[in-house]
Amino acid sequence: MKRFINTSLFYLVLGLLLGFLYRELTKVTGYTGPTQLSVLHTHTLTLGFMFHLILLALETPFKLSETKYFNIIYWLYQVSLLGVLATLGFRGYLTMLGTDFAGLSHIAGTFHTLIAISLVWLMLNLKKQVNQK
Repeated sequence: MKRFINTSLFYLVLGLLLGFLYRELTKVTGYTGPTQLSVLHTHTLTLGFMFHLILLALETPFKLSETKYFNIIYWLYQVSLLGVLATLGFRGYLTMLGTDFAGLSHIAGTFHTLIAISLVWLMLNLKKQVNQK
């Protein structure tokens, strides 16, 4: 349970910092167009902060952290989420500079696929725990 609250706190702080960074970076550079930096804040708060609070709520009745593959699922999700956030931030920064990196979409797609795998795997573990109750 401590892992979930600490991870949730980490993503809360990160999400708030990224929102501040977006606001200040666009203000300093005078950039007013659309950029992926604008959704970085909400992705971090939703997929990081709120998701781990939900896991915390599910931990007591279903003991998710005690399932066979939970540590693999947990770390796969963390790496994937940080990868998605990094690619969002990099794409947003490149947009502000007026440039792009062609391979970035493939990298972001890979991280999105890994998040999907970890979420499906988590749901299968949750379903197993619910059926045992």
